[in-house]
Amino acid sequence: MRSVKVYEETWPLHSPFVIARGSRSEARVVVVELEEDGVRASGECTPYPRYGESEASVIAQIMTIVEDLEAGLSRDALQTLLPAGAARNAVDCALWDLEARQRQLTLAQHAGASLPDTVTTAQTVVIGTPEQMAASAAALCEKGASLLKIKLDDHLISERLVAIRAAAPEATLIVDANEAWSVEGLAARCQLLADLGVAMLEQPLPASDDAALANFIHPLPICADESCHTRDQLAALTGRYEMVNIKLDKTGGLTEALALAQAAREQGFGLMLGCMICTSRAISAALPLAGGVRFADLDGPTWLAVDVEPALRFTPGQLHLAAL
Repeated sequence: MRSVKVYEETWPLHSPFVIARGSRSEARVVVVELEEDGVRASGECTPYPRYGESEASVIAQIMTIVEDLEAGLSRDALQTLLPAGAARNAVDCALWDLEARQRQLTLAQHAGASLPDTVTTAQTVVIGTPEQMAASAAALCEKGASLLKIKLDDHLISERLVAIRAAAPEATLIVDANEAWSVEGLAARCQLLADLGVAMLEQPLPASDDAALANFIHPLPICADESCHTRDQLAALTGRYEMVNIKLDKTGGLTEALALAQAAREQGFGLMLGCMICTSRAISAALPLAGGVRFADLDGPTWLAVDVEPALRFTPGQLHLAAL
């Protein structure tokens, strides 16, 4: 018999995280703990209002399957009981963690993946004035970061990017508009990004406007984030996006994330591995995917004032995995 605990946690951030949708000063996560025959395991998710989720709604979803979990619910069966999203993610990752611990394997070993000693992760530059964003970019690069993810809304695009590029001339830049742009003017903005050496543009348009990207000629890769949750969306993304951003909170856990990664590769998409603002517990669950992506954006825990223990080891721009 398994025991199941479901609860929420709040983790303060050391500085505000500002994107096109607003600002936050804390990370609010939901945790699922399982215990079976003395083996304890856990999974974490970050409910996201963009997808109609709250801590209360996610916990309510999970509670509908607690009896099944206690009775030994498998990961395969879980995929049919809950839809893709944060609730299924927390449960799926807890089941992966339990299986790995029961077999005395690391999660990567259990998933058949090999981890690099270090992963280059994007460091996020949040929205601010051009001067603030340039200073943030310069400071991150001085500390060793080489990949910067620039958050933008619909204002001061050229001013911000020109300032950042001047402050971080050697950095690889990726830009995330979080659905804040419109079709009008998109071509000119894409050309600006290409001229400044930006390596990739993530989700410029609302997911509902994806059709505008069909036959849209653009000089840099465009990556689907809000438009790509599971394998079911891949067919609709073909010819519109070159890359997909895989996040366990969207796929509903590692099980679908691994399947999405394989299907996306087979269909010619490049891969990005992303995260929400979360603890090291959530990043650890995504690590089996870390070795096979073009860009990793796993800096969620670096925004926390205090991380969960045991915490992963981050230095600016690097996630160190040699000890795992």
